[in-house]
Amino acid sequence: MTAQARPLYARGVSRPSLPRQSAPDRSPTLGLLLGLLITLSAVVAYSAYITWQVNGLRKLQTELVDRSRKDSLQLLRIQNDLNSLAVAMRDMVSGDEPYPLTAWSAQFQRIHTDLDDAMRLEAGFAAASRTPEQSAFLSSSFIQFWNAVDRVFALAQQGKPKEAREQIQLSLQERQAALSTAVARLLVQNTENAEQATHQIVQIYDRVQRQVYVFLAATLLAILLSSLSLIRWNRRLFARLEEISERRSELAQKLISTQESTLRYISRELHDEFGQVLTAVGSMLRRAGTHAPEGSSLRADLQEVLQTVQSTLENVRSLSQALHPVMLDEAGLESTLDWYIPTVERQTGITVSYEKLGQPFTVDGAAGVHIYRILQEALNNVARHSGAKQAWVRLRFLPHALELEVEDHGVGFAERPARQGIGLVAMRERSELMGGRIIFDRLHEGGTRVHLVVPRDKAESYGKEDHSLARG
Repeated sequence: MTAQARPLYARGVSRPSLPRQSAPDRSPTLGLLLGLLITLSAVVAYSAYITWQVNGLRKLQTELVDRSRKDSLQLLRIQNDLNSLAVAMRDMVSGDEPYPLTAWSAQFQRIHTDLDDAMRLEAGFAAASRTPEQSAFLSSSFIQFWNAVDRVFALAQQGKPKEAREQIQLSLQERQAALSTAVARLLVQNTENAEQATHQIVQIYDRVQRQVYVFLAATLLAILLSSLSLIRWNRRLFARLEEISERRSELAQKLISTQESTLRYISRELHDEFGQVLTAVGSMLRRAGTHAPEGSSLRADLQEVLQTVQSTLENVRSLSQALHPVMLDEAGLESTLDWYIPTVERQTGITVSYEKLGQPFTVDGAAGVHIYRILQEALNNVARHSGAKQAWVRLRFLPHALELEVEDHGVGFAERPARQGIGLVAMRERSELMGGRIIFDRLHEGGTRVHLVVPRDKAESYGKEDHSLARG
């Protein structure tokens, strides 16, 4: 009997074609690294500039403002000592006190010591803001004043109080007034220097503030440009990923469709061609056996061959049903599962507890094929890998969805396997093609639960959509 040629690809399903390769996009890594380098360089340069400005500001405050303040305090100390000398000289000239002029010598000596200390400290603070001529004039004026004081007290000790008072009026008071005027000028100069330093500090703050605004604007602009570039590249990347995902989904659909068509074709070939041949051989063996003598060895041999042919025919029909159960097309998913689960128990020796819940509804043939294949792969995994002797299958017809659960209490599987098996990938692809979802859970007590959920509208109308599996 000649086998009729049949196409390996289902009608209405084209051969899967490779996606057209587009020109490779230039990687944004170089541009992003360059932008990052420029931004970091700008941050480092601006940080160095701000540090330099802050150091200059600190130096200005330390060398000018603080030194001027401390210099002014010493000048005020000198001015107070000069005022004390003026009061003492006034009392010495007036003669109202019943003390000799030499009695003021100790007070003058104390003020002299304090003035020397104040002059020494003031000279250290005023070194940066005073000219050498000013410092020399102030020092020489004090030396001349104290020399005049020594002459006055020398006259007083010689018993010449009148000449001493005249010397105070003619020399000491004028020198004291000149010194007070010079110290007052220095105080005014310190005040002016402090005002200039304050003005410079304000200018530095204003300049730094403006530059901070400019730097922030430049930084925000750089961040904006980088963000826009990232958004642009991300959009292109997600567009490519979406395109690849669509192509992958389309390719998976075509591969699964091709696989089912091939299995259906092989199943029909086994059932129709080999089954018919084996049936014909069995019939001829029966007829030949009737012509053989009763009790002869030929008749016994023919009977043995007939049993072998009958066993082979049953195996062929069983294999045909395993490749593609005809019951899916004729009786639907529910009846197919009622037949398949006892078959699995006989073939594997695993006890399968089968439970159906809810009001059954009609499942589309194409969706039924996917659900059947998922159950078949899940039970094969139980038999091959779990080591369990019992499994549970639950089929739930819910108002909004169809649920299928396959559970075992075996060894389970690794949480993140190094290489995911093709069976798990195919199960996931089939669930996505139906618009459903599949979850692989590890049970706390050990084992695995496969949970498939298919929306009812997808389960009932899947074959009428574009994702249908064309029949061979």
